[in-house]
Amino acid sequence: MAKVLPPPILVVRTQRPARRWRWAFAVALLWLASLAGALVLQHWLVGVDEHLGTARAQKDHDAQLQKVAIAERAEQVARAANADLQQSLRDRQEEIAGLRADLAFYSKLTDGRSKPEGLAVHGVRMATGATPGVYNFTVTLTQTLKSGQVASGRLKLAVDGIRAGKLATLAWTDLAPNQDASGLPFSFKYFQQVGGTVMLPTGFTPNRVHVEADAGGDMGRAVQDFTWTDALADQEPADVQQ
Repeated sequence: MAKVLPPPILVVRTQRPARRWRWAFAVALLWLASLAGALVLQHWLVGVDEHLGTARAQKDHDAQLQKVAIAERAEQVARAANADLQQSLRDRQEEIAGLRADLAFYSKLTDGRSKPEGLAVHGVRMATGATPGVYNFTVTLTQTLKSGQVASGRLKLAVDGIRAGKLATLAWTDLAPNQDASGLPFSFKYFQQVGGTVMLPTGFTPNRVHVEADAGGDMGRAVQDFTWTDALADQEPADVQQ
């Protein structure tokens, strides 16, 4: 007799849709969390890259500024060196001009072919003083009339110019009220430079210097006029008395 299998046992289970939705929500939440994390990580990486880029740019900028500063400093040094060189050249040119003037002066003084002359005013030089209106002057006197004979006397200056729109002359006593009214003394055999100081009043514009030297006797009297411009630019030999 054939064996008959018992019928299958069926189990009925109740469906739980809420549980399935919870799993779906959890998966979605996890995905969103991972996406947010990725975005945060990406933002952080971008910020780090921007920070590094800014730091590099600032470093490059600082390096450029340093190069510019070095170039400007080098240019300043070059300009200063060039100015010093130009000033040295001007000083040498003035020195050479002075030496040439000295040579011409001494050559004329010692030239045996020149006609002997008595007292003469060779030149005058005016130099601005420390106070406005004050001028230091140097007058060069010469004589070749008598070798070895001493020329002695007095020297005075006068200045012609414009004052209050009119021609005016300042005498020695106006220019140097605190000095001897008879003038500055001189005494030499061949030449001498006589120096002093004069003061021009405010509002007076000079245009001519009048030099008068009187040695008396055979040496006689020497009078010479010089323009104010020439007197300011004139170059005289070194201060020597003989």
